[in-house]
Amino acid sequence: MRSGNRRIVWLSCAWCTVITVSCAPAMRSTLSHPPTPEQLAQLWVEPSETRARNMRRGPTAAVAAPASNTTFKFKSRDTTGRSPGYDVVDQNGIEWSAKLGKEAQTEVVASRILWVLGYHQPPTYYLDTWRLEGAGPDSGPKGPARFRPELPGARVIGEWSWHQNPFVGTREFRGLIIANLLINNWDVKTSQNKIYEFARPAAGTKRWYVVRDLGASFGKPRWPTGTKNDVEDFEKHGFIRRVNRGRFDFYYQGRRSELYRDITADDMRWICSRLSRLTVDQWQDAFSAGGYDAGTAERYMRKLRQKINEGLEPAGSLESLIPDQGSGIRN
Repeated sequence: MRSGNRRIVWLSCAWCTVITVSCAPAMRSTLSHPPTPEQLAQLWVEPSETRARNMRRGPTAAVAAPASNTTFKFKSRDTTGRSPGYDVVDQNGIEWSAKLGKEAQTEVVASRILWVLGYHQPPTYYLDTWRLEGAGPDSGPKGPARFRPELPGARVIGEWSWHQNPFVGTREFRGLIIANLLINNWDVKTSQNKIYEFARPAAGTKRWYVVRDLGASFGKPRWPTGTKNDVEDFEKHGFIRRVNRGRFDFYYQGRRSELYRDITADDMRWICSRLSRLTVDQWQDAFSAGGYDAGTAERYMRKLRQKINEGLEPAGSLESLIPDQGSGIRN
């Protein structure tokens, strides 16, 4: 592409971003007071022992992983997302959402990362082979897919907004935003955020605020559509461009860049210090659960470690520009 054309494309993207940010809803809490510990527990619960969490198994929530080559009965096609999928039922009558394509791997790993940090997540499992029954010409052996069960005793009662929710202004909510930035999840929108209600308390509360459908991760965020499950793009993409008077400037070109404008150094250290506690075995288990080979997993892990270490740097040491690693959006 000629330099003139590149400049036109860059200016167009920057102008679209300005329009998007200026039109974004204001960030505000839906509560008239800071959330109580009981209310905050609907979003986040302090893990009792981070290093003891089994990242291969993940958040089981009383629904164990199905075995490879399990046969599922067809219920319906899932046409709501970017990746093809099915709603299916197993031999025990449990309903599952099966997602195919690139997001099958990334969602399993991303979900485990949020869960190990203390954020509520439903179980997600990766099957490399399985069978579909009762779907006409679609029936038969199937390739890799992400499986997420309908949780017993729970129902999804609605969606929640990134901009207006009970947790805006809390460190834990800003930590959730940073965690999604670390994995380059660019598909941050209200329809991905679900509110679960339980008949009996689960993880200490009867209601969960969940960021779900995390598959648009581990690639390069850009507007309006980024890449996902692309280790080369993930490796090349920068994280913190600089810190200017305590405000972070990130290499980010995805949706909702306004979410990242109020991140503080304390927020960054809070979430990155928690991720730094994970053992090598835990990281390997998380990527193994997503069906990644050892070489690709190591490349992702290396980049994540680099980003975590960046986040742990004192803000003052980042006041000057970090060497450019691609264009980004300044907050």
